[in-house]
Formats: sequence, structure tokens, C-alpha cells
Amino acid sequence: MTFFQTSDIPNQQSSPYLAFSVLVVDDEVGMQTVLKKALSKSFGHVDTASSVEQAEEMRLANHYDLIILDINLPGRSGIEWEEAFNDQERKADIIFMTGYADLEVAISALKLGASDFILKPFNLEQMLQAVKRCMDKRLAERMNLALSHDISRRVSKDLIGNSEKTKQLKQLIAQFAPSRASVLIEGESGTGKELVARGIHAASKRQGPFVAVNCGALAPELLESELFGHSAGAFTGAKKNREGLFRVASGGTLFLDEIGEMPLPMQASLLRVLEQRTVRPVGTEKEISIDVRVVAATNRNLRDQVNKGEFREDLFYRLNVLKIDVPALRERLADLSDLVPFFTRYLAKELGVPEPKWAHEDMHMMQDYDWPGNVRELKNMLERCILLNKPPAHHFVEMKGGAVNTSITMSVNDLTIMPSTTTPIEAEFGYPNSWSLKDVEKSHIQQVVDYHSGNKSAASRDLGVARKTLERKYKEWDENGSDE
Repeated sequence: MTFFQTSDIPNQQSSPYLAFSVLVVDDEVGMQTVLKKALSKSFGHVDTASSVEQAEEMRLANHYDLIILDINLPGRSGIEWEEAFNDQERKADIIFMTGYADLEVAISALKLGASDFILKPFNLEQMLQAVKRCMDKRLAERMNLALSHDISRRVSKDLIGNSEKTKQLKQLIAQFAPSRASVLIEGESGTGKELVARGIHAASKRQGPFVAVNCGALAPELLESELFGHSAGAFTGAKKNREGLFRVASGGTLFLDEIGEMPLPMQASLLRVLEQRTVRPVGTEKEISIDVRVVAATNRNLRDQVNKGEFREDLFYRLNVLKIDVPALRERLADLSDLVPFFTRYLAKELGVPEPKWAHEDMHMMQDYDWPGNVRELKNMLERCILLNKPPAHHFVEMKGGAVNTSITMSVNDLTIMPSTTTPIEAEFGYPNSWSLKDVEKSHIQQVVDYHSGNKSAASRDLGVARKTLERKYKEWDENGSDE
């Protein structure tokens, strides 16, 4: 019947509400049938109940994002269903229905926290519009949470370069994007694996957000809560419910960076999620349906980790449905002709300085370098050159331990040092002889942190110290101000 059609509520195939569940509570079987048929076109799960008592049993056993509730029911009325309003752990949006235009009842319902109030008999379109308002609000909250999670990740959204290998990479992204299958991205650190993941999401046309999480940057006990969410009181410090990133990414893509760092117990939990398409928040027994595409990345060889017993073989096969190997920068040096101008313009604008012009000698020396740190190293090198107002050729001469006949002022936060002419012996050890041990320590720590784009957890692993040690160092520098 065309009565059930609406241009505003999408069909299930393209619906952003696929991960949402609805419970319809009405003692009229006809009303249950009409609403279930209409809502099933957009929602992944729709249940019905005839009384508050039956609905409460179902609410305790399942998760519902929306409850459509008739006020006049046999036994307890909808207004008397206090558990549905007071249970913060299972909080759902509630739309009241009633056949009696009683203003007092309507006010009571809204005071309880109802999202909307609809009088019977109603046009189905009116109900679907109320449902859409509730669910779009929930989607907006998740999108804002995804954006706040992503806001600190300074990542370009374009894959730059026209080398043959980069063209092949772009072709794979376009080929894999339409599928809902998991994708495994392997490549060295700094090659742009997250950029590839973002490209897959953008080309997939999925309506939900792109959400990224670094599995190696979170403590094992926090990773489970970050991914799956938790209920209030689930553990010390859990003062309120939290939606995990799987639910935040509903309808979109969840990017699991450094998947090879994930602890084995968490790998088992992730495998269950991928197989069942449901998540269970920490501290609860309820299963929540999800519609999320998983893209994972690692700078390790996961097959080798499987052989060593460090990564689950069954999870490897689940993630490795589609595979992309991101080539190192040394394998696509032709991309430098696009990458260097791009980063130069971007960094100059970000730093608020005039855009420098690099000489042919600079480009030649960049072409002759192996770039072990890949694109990340290139970006950091160009940023350093722009800050110091020195060409890339100067940087490579310093790296090779050559004499640099110059006098420069270098600022590292509050640390300002004015070295005189640097000798080959000084350059060999990386820092001027006039620097104190504290100066060297501070400069080296910040260099490693910058290399990891501000990720102190990754930097602390490279430095061989605890992250708390790094935080303490930064606190000391802030308290002491300029080092002498």
C-alpha cells in the first residue's frame, strides 16, 4: 500500500537507522501491525508488546533506541511505566500515543521526558516524521561525538601523487569502496594508511561518520570501553553511560589503526563483534546491533604475527577480506613533485609565513633520499625548513655531517639557542657542543613526539620510557619556563 511510503524515511537498504531498534507498545494488534510494517522499512529491529508488563520484560532483555508507547493500556498505563524513564543505562527516546486529547496527560508525559506526543487517530506520515526527528537527533549526537574524537587528528583528506604506484592505489580504493567487506591496510609507518582508509570511506558513500582509533595508543583496559562503550558503575571512574566508537560510527566506517598492537583478549572480543554484528557495552549483558564497516591498518606483517602466535588467525582472516599494501615513499619518488608543493603551501599557510620557493638542488637532494620515515618524515622536514627559513638542501647537508657555515636561531617552545658555526664533529653527534644535557634531552624528546604527530604514547615506546615520564617532563618544562 502506498500509505506506508514516505519520501523522508529511507528504505532499509540505504537507511541510516539500520543500527537502531524500536519497541511498539499498544494493545491494538492492528496498530502494532501497521507501525511494525512501516518502521521495518528503515530500522534493523522492530518489536511489539501489548502491555507495560510485557514491554518491561522485553526492555530488560533487549536494547531499544526508541519506544512508541500508548498511554491507555490494560493494567499499568504508559504514564505509569516509570522504569522506562528512570533507567539511565537503558535510556530510550519515547513517543507517546493517546486517543484522548487531555492536556494534563500530555503535560505529564512531556515532564517525564517524552520526546513527542501524538494524538490518535493520526496520519502515518505524522508518526514517521516524529520518529525521524528523534532518530536524526541521535544521529547528530553521534556525528558530533565522532567529529570531536577526530578534531585533533591533523590529516589531509586527499591522496597526493600521480606516480604509477599511487594510481594503482587509487584504483584499489575505488574498487574496494562500494563493498561492506573489511579491509586490511599494511604499510610502513608514515606512508598514509589512514589517508587510504579515509579515501575508502569517502568513496563508499556511507552516510555515517569516519571514526579512527589507534589501538596501540590506549591501555588494554581502556580500549574495550573505548570501542564497545560502558554503563555507569561498570568500573572505577565510570560515572555515566558512554557509547563506544562502534556505535558512534554507526552507518559509517571504524578505522582500527595499529591493529597489530591489540592485546589477544581484545582480539577475541573484536572477532565476536565482526561475526555477530553486535556489541556488548562493558558492565552490561545487552547486545546492541551495529552497522559499521571495519578498516584496519598495521605497519607489521600480520601473517608473521599469526605464525608467531601474537595475532589470532581467525581474526586475521576476518580482517583480511580485502587487502591493500601502501607503498613506501622510496618506491614512488615521482610523487615528490606533487607532495612537496602541496605540503609547502599547506604548512606555510598553517604557520602564517610566506610560501618559500625551493631550488632545483633541493628537489634533486630529496629525490636522492630513501625517506625511511616516508611521507610523515617529508612533512616534518619541510615544516622544520620553513620554520628555520632554510632550504631542504641545508637539511640534507646537516644530516650527512657536513660543515654548515651559518648562524641560526632555533626555538624549541621556550628554549632559544643561538649556536655559532657548526663544525663537522658537532654535526656528527647531532647537537652543538654548547648545548647542555637538558637541552639535548628536551630537543630529542620533542623531535620524536613531532615525528609521531604529537602521539606521546607512540613516542614513549620509541624512547623506551613510560608515557607518564614524558608527561612529567612536559610538566617540568611548563613550570620552569625557559631552560638556561
